Amino acid sequence: MNSKKESAGFSSLSERDVITKYIIPAIENSGWNRQTQIREEVAFTAGRIFVKGKKTKRGERKRADIVIYYKANIPVAVVEAKDGSHSVGAGMQQALEYAQTLDVPVAISSNGKGFVIQYHKNCGRLGSDGNPVVTENADLEHFPTIDELWNCYKKYNGLETKQAEETSLSSYFFDSEGRRPRYYQRIAINRTVEAIARGQNRILLVMATGTGKTYTAFQIIYRLWKSGCKKRILYLADRNNLILQTKKGDFKHFKDKLTIIRHKQIDKAYEIYLALYQGLTNYDEVTDAYRQFSPDFFDLIVVDECHRGSVDEDKAWHKILSYFSSATQIGMTATPRETKSLSNIEYFGGPIYTYSLKPGFRRVSGAGWECYGAGGL
Repeated sequence: MNSKKESAGFSSLSERDVITKYIIPAIENSGWNRQTQIREEVAFTAGRIFVKGKKTKRGERKRADIVIYYKANIPVAVVEAKDGSHSVGAGMQQALEYAQTLDVPVAISSNGKGFVIQYHKNCGRLGSDGNPVVTENADLEHFPTIDELWNCYKKYNGLETKQAEETSLSSYFFDSEGRRPRYYQRIAINRTVEAIARGQNRILLVMATGTGKTYTAFQIIYRLWKSGCKKRILYLADRNNLILQTKKGDFKHFKDKLTIIRHKQIDKAYEIYLALYQGLTNYDEVTDAYRQFSPDFFDLIVVDECHRGSVDEDKAWHKILSYFSSATQIGMTATPRETKSLSNIEYFGGPIYTYSLKPGFRRVSGAGWECYGAGGL
């Protein structure tokens, strides 16, 4: 594009033309698979809901131009495109915003003539001077390779050992309906699996009511169980309807590997167990049903609604978790309890991911409100 005529012609290209003719071919030429690793126009929110009186209106969806995946549900980079009239780095601010929201370590901007690449400070490759490269320019022939972006992802998430890497690559469950986790569910799932891969044994997830904690728990359990990382798993809740809904819902995919503990009758032939706290204890150390299991029987315990008393040392529920102390334990809650005598964070540690609806609500005018609701994501 040395002539003014060619330059003028390029400047007239639309964003779609730039993506189709230049950016996608450049990504493919670096070894990325168009069908399995490159997704275009990835919408991750359905748009703000504006409420005024009895009327509601949905705003514009948030949509990334291109998301690059190492494998399904493991994104490694966001690419934002601009039309030919913009500079190569014009989309960087948006790319950085989307990369932060989607928990992706690399943000890339392009106008079809080249790329500006911004690495998270914890994952940039080393330059010739031995220091991490945070920002660099690349021409169309040098889009980052699969190995380069995967190495960034591993650094970003602390996957330093081969075993940790292999666990982090365990596959999601895919049903016939093609259901995908929402972006915040995917972040919660990946962060939990990766934390366990790094050896963390107490984990807290804080997710607002209505954001799919049960589906999130299912995918975490499925990935760890299917990969062989965790072989016997206990899912604890405090209400019978939650257990029944869980079994009939996402957990139905465990089929004959799953059982509900009823009437304190223990059968050790299963791999996935659903139970009420009350179904495992008689508040008597001699007759408590959970003691029919050896202390190391379970290697993963997921505690639903853990704020309801599971970490209260004065309750028998806490004794269940203490008895199985060698197991990795994940607490899930919408409202962590923090008092002088009761602390989810003291027991499970600080949350590795928090998805709250509170920041999504703000007044926009008069009696109107603007919000991100769980159903609007």
